[in-house]
Amino acid sequence: MDKLNILWTTTNKETVINMISMYSINALSKGWWKQVNIIVWGESAKLIAEDAQIQLEVEKMLTAGISIEACRACADRYGASAILKKLGLDVKYMGEPLTTYIKSGEKMLTL
Repeated sequence: MDKLNILWTTTNKETVINMISMYSINALSKGWWKQVNIIVWGESAKLIAEDAQIQLEVEKMLTAGISIEACRACADRYGASAILKKLGLDVKYMGEPLTTYIKSGEKMLTL
């Protein structure tokens, strides 16, 4: 499968804007990958919920066709679940899906 998963754990805004968002949008639009999936994990959920600029980046990624999943346990911990859902993220418990992605040999980039 020509799919890239990006595990987003960083709270560094510059990394989000200049790597996660930029690369994922270009990777999909230029055909480098047929599918790009981002997994929001840990404190990155809080960053999205609290930062309007990062919310705009998330909206751009979703509009570009990138799927974005968020760990519900993490989002709940930071009180971010409702905001992430409102933005259009698929908020769910991610331990099992992440394990499945890894065990099935899907490509994973962690930031």
